[in-house]
Amino acid sequence: MLSGDMEKRQQMKDDLQRCIDAHKDELHSLSRDIWSNPEVAGNEKHAHDRLVRFFSQDQTWTVQSHYKLPTAFRASWGPVGGGVGDPVLNVGFLCEYDALPGIGHACGHNLIAEVGAAAAVGLKAALENQTELPVPVKITVLGTPAEEALGGKIELINAGAFADIDLVFMAHPAQQDASFHPCIIIEEMLVKYYGKASHAAAYPWEGVNALDAAVLAYNNISVLRQQLKPDWRIHGIIKHGGEKPNIIPAYTELEFYLRVPLLKDLCDLKAKAEACFRAAAGATGCQVEITFPTPTYYNILPNATLASMYESNGKALGIHFPEQTASFCGSTDFGNVSFIVPGIHPFFYICTDALNHTEEYTEAAGAEKAQLYTLRTAKALSMTAVDVVCCPDLLKKVRDDFRLAKLKQK
Repeated sequence: MLSGDMEKRQQMKDDLQRCIDAHKDELHSLSRDIWSNPEVAGNEKHAHDRLVRFFSQDQTWTVQSHYKLPTAFRASWGPVGGGVGDPVLNVGFLCEYDALPGIGHACGHNLIAEVGAAAAVGLKAALENQTELPVPVKITVLGTPAEEALGGKIELINAGAFADIDLVFMAHPAQQDASFHPCIIIEEMLVKYYGKASHAAAYPWEGVNALDAAVLAYNNISVLRQQLKPDWRIHGIIKHGGEKPNIIPAYTELEFYLRVPLLKDLCDLKAKAEACFRAAAGATGCQVEITFPTPTYYNILPNATLASMYESNGKALGIHFPEQTASFCGSTDFGNVSFIVPGIHPFFYICTDALNHTEEYTEAAGAEKAQLYTLRTAKALSMTAVDVVCCPDLLKKVRDDFRLAKLKQK
């Protein structure tokens, strides 16, 4: 690459860093406001309105509230650069903002929203005075609600919200920085047993005990775990076990999560789990109903080129990437996005060793000391976007990585 091109990219990266620093108080206020008003999946009205106001205050953004879903939004800017008639490169940044029931922003989604907003504002500052970009570039911010439940991104995919987006960027708080973590597939199973009620002391032989079926099913799954592959997971609870001890339970309900690293593994684990549930019904004489009430969250596809660029930019900002990342078996609906659009979903440290989904992590996500790490991550994402939009060869590599990663899933 010519030295002049390198200097231009560095100038753009310097511009976006200055812009994010100039807006740091406003961005912190945005994040803190979302943190102070936690809303669970599908009910993020305050967070939606707050983010819409944030982008609407700059009239160069085109903002659509309630976009496809009641608490989703879309903010777009551009395109700029490129030649007349050239296809537009639409760079997407994703904001999450749903909280967890009872413990608020224990997964730091307020910081995800801040990172997405900051990275987009930074990239806009880097691009707005550029006239000689290789391709016309547009920036799109998508507010994606209901990650913790319901699969908001999956609903947005099905509604066509990602149809015109070429790249996606977001980042998630964790215990350390990592350019990639192999989040795994999750499938929810809801199991209902129907028996027959009877007096448990006077004539129990007249009953068909649905709780026996639930207990047998739970134990069947526990025994099954010994034969599961090391990276397969299955865990669940009995949600309803009966009404009173002196009534043979006529109805019970269990909820289980199945997790595997690859889509091709999911069918095998589902078949094994379903056999456990149906066996319990047969042994007790109950009827069983098995449903899958929520969309399947896919694993995240890796993109080596984006990850490498993110690490390079992050290191320039002082981010430390451990050689051995901590093990993490969580799931996210970003995985589904990664199957249709090339993207990156790094994790970032927020100055705490607390674990996600704990009260301690809630406190850390709202603490001022998390801001340095949050904005540093936003800068690294935005700088990575600059690299891609300025270098057609890098964009080609990103797209090649995407195609190869999809082929490896088959």
